[in-house]
Amino acid sequence: MDADFLLDTPAARHLYHEHAAKMPIIDYHCHLSPEAIAKDEPFASITELWLGGDHYKWRAMRANGVAERYITGDATDEEKFMKWAETVPYTLRNPLYHWTHLELRTAFGIDDILNAANAADIYRRCNQKLKDPGMTPRGLMKRYNVELVCTTDDPVDTLEYHRAIAASGCPTRVLPTWRPDKVMAVENPDAYRDYIRRLEAASGRSIATFAGLIEALSIRHEFFHSQGCRLADHGLSYVPFAECTTEEAESLFAKVLAGQKLGRTEADMLKTAILLALMRMNAARGWAQQIHFGPLRNVNSRTFASLGPDTGFDTIGDYKGAENMARLLDSLDRTGELAKTILYNLNPADNVWVAAMIANFQDGSCAGKIQMGSGWWFNDQIKGMEDQMNALSNQGLLSRFVGMLTDSRSFLSYPRHDYFRRVLCNLLGSDIDRGLIPLSELPRVERMVEDVCYYNAKNYFNF
Repeated sequence: MDADFLLDTPAARHLYHEHAAKMPIIDYHCHLSPEAIAKDEPFASITELWLGGDHYKWRAMRANGVAERYITGDATDEEKFMKWAETVPYTLRNPLYHWTHLELRTAFGIDDILNAANAADIYRRCNQKLKDPGMTPRGLMKRYNVELVCTTDDPVDTLEYHRAIAASGCPTRVLPTWRPDKVMAVENPDAYRDYIRRLEAASGRSIATFAGLIEALSIRHEFFHSQGCRLADHGLSYVPFAECTTEEAESLFAKVLAGQKLGRTEADMLKTAILLALMRMNAARGWAQQIHFGPLRNVNSRTFASLGPDTGFDTIGDYKGAENMARLLDSLDRTGELAKTILYNLNPADNVWVAAMIANFQDGSCAGKIQMGSGWWFNDQIKGMEDQMNALSNQGLLSRFVGMLTDSRSFLSYPRHDYFRRVLCNLLGSDIDRGLIPLSELPRVERMVEDVCYYNAKNYFNF
C-alpha cells in the first residue's frame, strides 16, 4: 500500500497524484454526529474512534467467532481492540483490510500490518497520538482536507449543534440534511403516533389530519432551509408507488392515528402520498434529493430485540423497483416538480436499470440533473465502485457524476474518498493504456477526474 496503491499504469498514477489527490473533499452524505463536531472533544481511545458504531467491523468480528461482549458488550476498550486486531488478518480480500491500514497510515502514521502480535503496541501508539491537539473531530476533518459535510437529520431535530458549529468558526462547513424516514414508517401505529407527537412539538402545529401532517412538515422543511439545508435524503426499503387521492390519504392517516394497522396496499398508498408531498417540497425550495433504496433491515429478530437497529444485521434486499421508480419520477416530472435527484441502489443487480433510468428524466436544465449514486454500503469496495462506474459509463455520462461520499459514522472514514479516487483513476488510466481513450484527450480526462472528485458535487449542490 505505497503511494501507487491500486494505480496500475503510468496514466493512472499521473491522474491520481497530479489531480485527484489534490482535490478537497465534499462529503455530502454521512452520519457523523453534529454534537461531536460542535463539542470537538478528544476521543477517549482508538476503540471509541475506530470501533464505536462501526457495524462493518462488527460483522467481520462476529464472522471470525468473536463473542458479542467484545463487540457491543461490556469488555474494556483495550479488550475490544485486541479482538479486532485478531480479526484483521482474516479480512484479506474484504475492503476492511485496506480501509484499516489506510486509516492507520493516514491518521496515525503507522505502516505496520495490524495483527494480534503487535496489537498492544499499536493500541498504545494510537492512544498516544490521540492526545495531539489535531486529533479531535474537527482536527481530523482538517487533516483530510474536508471542505464540507452534510449530516443526516430528522425533521424534529433542533439543529442546535449545527448553529453552534457555524458560530464557532469551524473551518469545515457542516450542513444538515433532511431525512424524514420516520414520517414514512406507517406500519407501526404506536411508534408512528409517538413520532407525530414529537413532530407536533417541533412544528408548533396540531396534527390531526393528513393536511395537518403536510403543513407541519412544510414548517420544519422551511426551518431546515433557514439553517442552510439544501439536500434531502429518503431512505426506503423499497420504492412504493400506489395511486392515492387526497381523500384516501386523509382516511388512511386517520386509521393510523386511531391505532389501526394498515394492509400492505394501504400502507403503500399512504407512503406514496407522503413521499410525493415531501419531494414536491424539495423541488419548491430548490433542494437536491437522494433516494437510498434496497436494504432488508433487522433480519435477525433475536439480535434486534437485544441490540436494536444499526448494529450489523441488515442485508441486501431483492425488491423489484424499476417500474415503481419510473412511476414515482414520472409523476413529479409531469408537473415540473422533479428536483435534482440521486438514486442509490443497494442491490448491485439493479446497477444497469438504475443507470438507464436516470437518462429518462434528464431535462437539459442542468448537467446531470438525475444521478446514479456511488456504490453504496455493501458496494463501496473496489468491484462495487467499478461496477457502478461502468454501468453509469455504459448508459450515461461518467463525466457528470457527483462522486464519492463516506455514508459513515466515523471520523476516520475519509480514506474511502481516497480509495474511490484511486479506483476512478485506475479505470481511466487503463482505458488510456488500452487505447480506448486517446492520449490526446489527456487534458479532458484530467479535468474529468477533478470534476468527479470535487467540482461536480460543488456545482450540483450549489455549495
